Amino acid sequence: MPDLHRARHIALYLPNDGEIDPTVFLDLAELRGRTFYLPVLHPVYPGRLVFSAYHDGTELRPNRFGIPEPGFSDARRPAWALDAVLFPLVGFDVQGGRLGMGGGFYDRTFAFSRLRPRLAPKLIGLAHDFQKVRELPIEPWDVPLHGVVTDKRRYRFKP
Repeated sequence: MPDLHRARHIALYLPNDGEIDPTVFLDLAELRGRTFYLPVLHPVYPGRLVFSAYHDGTELRPNRFGIPEPGFSDARRPAWALDAVLFPLVGFDVQGGRLGMGGGFYDRTFAFSRLRPRLAPKLIGLAHDFQKVRELPIEPWDVPLHGVVTDKRRYRFKP
């Protein structure tokens, strides 16, 4: 993935419910000095995420949705300070629209990227190719992706 070659701080997720597993990147990129982060539900700002460092041996605890996450105090990094973020997808379209699980956590967390795109990390979705649809209904608060990597090909978008 070209967008990851220069990235030093990469957020990913632990797969849930049939999502593509991004942890395969850990072995590939960790050798090159990358630091990985997992999303953590923000305890003070409901509906937002913060990102905590993740490596083999990081203690994980299930959040209120049952998804394992590191502790809130573990080497946090704000969203704007990440270089790339790997997103889970339910669906995507060829304009960079993303359908998630419906909680809006990623959209709220990366809302700043619409106003300050130069500060935004590269937002990359991971999906099965069959999850691509012609067009998704896009709301004003939806944050578009820079690209999607599927099991068959790569898509690049201009958000």
